[in-house]
Amino acid sequence: MKRHVEIKWQDETLTATLYVPELGNQAETFPLIVICHGFIGSRIGVNRLFVETANQLIRDGYAVLCFDYVGCGESTGEYGRSGFDQLVAQTRHVLKEATHFPEVNTERIYLLGHSLGGPVALYTAVSEPNIRKLMLWSPVAHPYKDIVRIVGVDTYQRAWQYSSVDYMGYGFTSAFFESLQPYVPLKELQNYTGDVFIAHGTADVDIPVEYCFHYYYAFRSRPTGKSDKEIILEADHTFSDGCSRAMLIDSTREWLSGERYYKQAGGAVTRTLGYSI
Repeated sequence: MKRHVEIKWQDETLTATLYVPELGNQAETFPLIVICHGFIGSRIGVNRLFVETANQLIRDGYAVLCFDYVGCGESTGEYGRSGFDQLVAQTRHVLKEATHFPEVNTERIYLLGHSLGGPVALYTAVSEPNIRKLMLWSPVAHPYKDIVRIVGVDTYQRAWQYSSVDYMGYGFTSAFFESLQPYVPLKELQNYTGDVFIAHGTADVDIPVEYCFHYYYAFRSRPTGKSDKEIILEADHTFSDGCSRAMLIDSTREWLSGERYYKQAGGAVTRTLGYSI
């Protein structure tokens, strides 16, 4: 079951889709997973990644909220005229609005972020202590450096010469790139005390798979909170092929359910999907 949702944020409208398991009774509520899409992405995901994820997660009794950031998908506004802080602010606002949905168990709300949505979800989780589970898929680790590399140095430099520069049909201002500079997720994560799952593909040419290890070992150094990871062989940045996608979603579902074996002290986890170290 799903329904279309529109969330007002400042002068804009954020478009969202809420997926909910079939209700046993009208008073039933479900833990909620909010999905944060990546750079110039959408709530659908490349090749319907987030749609398929939501449809699988509702089988496990989760409600899932996928939304478009300002200027992305069906949301109003201009994406490249805001900044990283605005992405976090929008996410926090969506979380606040989600607590009013009658289907949601407000004591169990989790975040899942893909690519740039990874650090956005992380910073949001730090500012919202009730978020006790965080999932990062192919997460950006150095927002400023990674996004400049993706758009290209020429595009970045032109953003400083003109009021706006085009990249993939989106107009970006220099302020957008500048907004990324202060954010250092690998340091900020020390302030998150909940449990974390990180997944990354070895064939990711956009965001290096090494970042998964950087995140994982940094999370492990925290005094509280468990961390786990999944390295998926030959998976690209958006887990485009069917096998990679199944591995990604299945390992995430197993982590959420507690089926995965945590080893905070290190060592291998024997699995049939991908591998963990």
